[in-house]
Amino acid sequence: MTRSLNVSNSAVAKSGGLSRRAMVQVSTAIAAAPLVGCATSPSGNMPGSDTVEGEPNPVMMRMNLQVNGVAYPLTIDGRTSLLDALRENMNLKGSKKGCDHGQCGACTVLVDGKRINSCLTLAVMHEGQAITTIEGLSNGEALHPMQTAFIKHDGFQCGYCTPGQICSSVGMLAEAKSGMPSHVTQDLQVATSVLTDDEIRERMSGNICRCSAYPNIVAAIRDVSGAAA
Repeated sequence: MTRSLNVSNSAVAKSGGLSRRAMVQVSTAIAAAPLVGCATSPSGNMPGSDTVEGEPNPVMMRMNLQVNGVAYPLTIDGRTSLLDALRENMNLKGSKKGCDHGQCGACTVLVDGKRINSCLTLAVMHEGQAITTIEGLSNGEALHPMQTAFIKHDGFQCGYCTPGQICSSVGMLAEAKSGMPSHVTQDLQVATSVLTDDEIRERMSGNICRCSAYPNIVAAIRDVSGAAA
């Protein structure tokens, strides 16, 4: 900026007045002056840089995840959620990112047969465990009974929550079969695999369907629950 002003002053002195070219140089220098102090952030990083002041650099980790019976070797940021690893690193898009806060259940997967919200757990925590997503429930072209029941009872509308609903319902029936009670279980001494509608609704309350297809979802789960019994 100083050099530009000096050039402009020299041109003015030689010409005895402000030439058009000198005017452009002076105007450009003045316009650029306020930006000089904003070129870098207080941390010395350029605006838009991935590095945030006070935040440590990513720690890349090598690992293997067993997903749907397939081993996936990964090198990922240790802070990567299981959901993001599934979707972005393994291209398994069935598990959906809904709220990303563990409140909607759209990201539900099975880990060693137990349902979890994959958005709330880190991928590096599950090395050596068997992870099952909606893509792994079917056996080739043969659908899982729960998938078949959802189709039969029209247990979806937009379908966004459906992968999480199905994975959650599979895990939920396994919990009930093992004798795990819910808040509406009448007799804690008796384990039953045939669930009432109230039991199903309570046990599936962590999975939200914004289309409100709940009656059909309950019917599908009741169908599979009765068949299993």
